[in-house]
Amino acid sequence: MTNPAFEIQLLKEIHFDEVIALQREAFPPPFDETLLWSQSDLATHIGLFPEAQWVAIAENKIVGSCSNTLISEANYQRHSDWEATVGGYQIKTFDPNGTTLYGLDISVACAYRNQGIGRAFYECRKKLVIDRQLKRYATGCRLPDFSTSGFENVFEFLELVHMGRKSDRTLSPLLKYDLRIIGAHTNYMEDIESNNCAALLEWEPTLDEQKQNELMRGKLVP
Repeated sequence: MTNPAFEIQLLKEIHFDEVIALQREAFPPPFDETLLWSQSDLATHIGLFPEAQWVAIAENKIVGSCSNTLISEANYQRHSDWEATVGGYQIKTFDPNGTTLYGLDISVACAYRNQGIGRAFYECRKKLVIDRQLKRYATGCRLPDFSTSGFENVFEFLELVHMGRKSDRTLSPLLKYDLRIIGAHTNYMEDIESNNCAALLEWEPTLDEQKQNELMRGKLVP
């Protein structure tokens, strides 16, 4: 995928150093640096699922990266915490016959934000779902503004973000990409800013309006 300002390409080994540096910029403290990808992690990702790992290139440098895995229907329906769902950094639950494209992360360089890179990655994700005839795209979305929102109940916070009465720097943009909030997980991963919580998001290639409204009601996952 190309854009006048950037180009989306498949992740290659030659990109690893830049992608790791980009992650440090995209996820600064208090996010734990030890939770970011390593060379070994990225090598595993392209070894298992090369067609779903992408970078954005502008001015001959990496300005965005996007990682994904494929999980089974049973795993998706359980939708446990991040470690159990994706199998950790080495995506040990990867299933070549899986039904769900599961988003692991998107990183965009600060100087290149609000230029359509995130949307372009999501278009790649949706296209892959359609091309492989998968059931859905899904992810657990961190909520970096939840810890300072004044709310203790994550679902109350999500309702207000969904209605546009509150904003979250990660979740709010994703809702513009036609993703639906289908629930929340209160102990998804170690993430101080999100109080360890995450919004569970989903996109299906064909979904009638009634079902969309039903899914938006969501439920808490203990």
